[in-house]
Amino acid sequence: MASLMKDWLTWLKLRPQTPPALERMRLGPNDNANNPLMIQFFTWDALKEDTSWWKHLENEVPRLVELGFTQAWLPPMNKAAENVTGRGYDAYDLWDLGEFNQKGGVTTRWGSKEELIRACETAKRCGLDILIDAVLNHKHGGDTTEQAQAIPSHPQNRLKDVGKRQQIESWTVFNFPGRNGKYSSFRWNQAHFTGVDYDHKSKSNNIYRLVGPGHKGWSRNVDNELGNYDFLMGNDIDHRHPDVREDFLKWGTWILETTGASGFRLDAIKHIDRKFLVHFIRSVRERSRRERLFSVAEYWSGDVRKLLPYVRMLQGEVAFFDVPLHMNLCQASQQRSRYDLRKIFDGSLCQRKPRDAVTFVDNHDTVEGQSLESWVEPAFKIQAYALILLRGVGHPCVFYGDLYPNKECYNESVARDLTLLINARQKFAYGPLQDYCHEKNCIGFVRKGDGRHAGCAVVVSNKEEDLDASVHNLRMNVGKEKAGAIYRSFMTQHGEVEIDGDGWGTFTCFANCVQVWVQAF
Repeated sequence: MASLMKDWLTWLKLRPQTPPALERMRLGPNDNANNPLMIQFFTWDALKEDTSWWKHLENEVPRLVELGFTQAWLPPMNKAAENVTGRGYDAYDLWDLGEFNQKGGVTTRWGSKEELIRACETAKRCGLDILIDAVLNHKHGGDTTEQAQAIPSHPQNRLKDVGKRQQIESWTVFNFPGRNGKYSSFRWNQAHFTGVDYDHKSKSNNIYRLVGPGHKGWSRNVDNELGNYDFLMGNDIDHRHPDVREDFLKWGTWILETTGASGFRLDAIKHIDRKFLVHFIRSVRERSRRERLFSVAEYWSGDVRKLLPYVRMLQGEVAFFDVPLHMNLCQASQQRSRYDLRKIFDGSLCQRKPRDAVTFVDNHDTVEGQSLESWVEPAFKIQAYALILLRGVGHPCVFYGDLYPNKECYNESVARDLTLLINARQKFAYGPLQDYCHEKNCIGFVRKGDGRHAGCAVVVSNKEEDLDASVHNLRMNVGKEKAGAIYRSFMTQHGEVEIDGDGWGTFTCFANCVQVWVQAF
């Protein structure tokens, strides 16, 4: 971490302050005056029995827009190395969206290119922006092998060699015979990669750093976890190679124009050269003429001290998922009444850099049994969503698995209450924020409203029902201009609150619950 901090301090000295990323980006259609909202429209095992995923998206677009979503983050559209089971993160050909007979079939897991384009056109027509999941770190499923020189690296310290230079047989030749040069004539070989994880000659799984003429070793402009975190999996792409850079820039512009998408979700940026990422976003924005190009990065760490240098070094070009906040929400769900809700935002990105933070409760990787398992338990799920949807801090993302029936993680009660919270976000959650950190197991906040929306008062509890009182009473001020107004409970039938002459009211909430209070008209 020392070298990363040194890089950060250098940037602080040499670079002017950059504006927060979200202030520069399109968060939804320009004519939508309501709160913007993103949905991750897939789970890890997402499939429909009776139709393709892209057709399912097309069918759901009107409902998503009606609920208030302005952006849909879609799964990787590209042809995967494992065409039946691959989700696209095992990227084979970024230029094949389900159009060519490669890797055992034409369509991807999600459907055909024609179905994808039709769904994207429906989304644009209805007012829902599409976000591309860009898998730029690695490639899988080479078409044939070739000889390469390599040195094994220690899996826990990539800067340490654990063997001598040797000749290996690597799956680093990508000719894309099914596509036959359409859209891009670029062909990949070992010169375009920094390392691989398999030697076909010895049938060995190791982390091999490629060496020899033209190779520059691991990139230095990556995270320093495990000494150097350039390598993640498969064939690790060398983003310093000019031919690689140009092909990615062409693809970035092409994919936006082909789908009509408004931006990207950038996968696994810990492992990608930072200088390339900045160049990629700036160049694609210019080439595609999307001045407010949206981009959000996955940097997976619960430590905001590791995240902040990346926020700074990417110069306001990229927003970041608030993984530290997600970890707080997960911990709160596990500790239940022992967790102090007054500290829920401590160490989060939205506390430190709110206009760079994309907040979320869970995603496809945090589900139980997945690689980054850190599931927010159902008993605290709605409290967590209330905190990211209604406070107006950060840009929230809802997980498909929490909203739609699925075999992995669906909870009918959570989905019902989440729908109510999304409704409350669109109708009431506007204007200045005032927090009320009442006590360990009960916090509240008020949104004062604006010229078009009356605002709301929200009470959040994590007190287990068998402890002490079952109902919280929290006194909050909604503004003198609301004197005499009547507030009613929105989530459940829970009575009325009359606002006194100074704007104060006593708002209640059942234990281990959320209550949203709104003005009655």
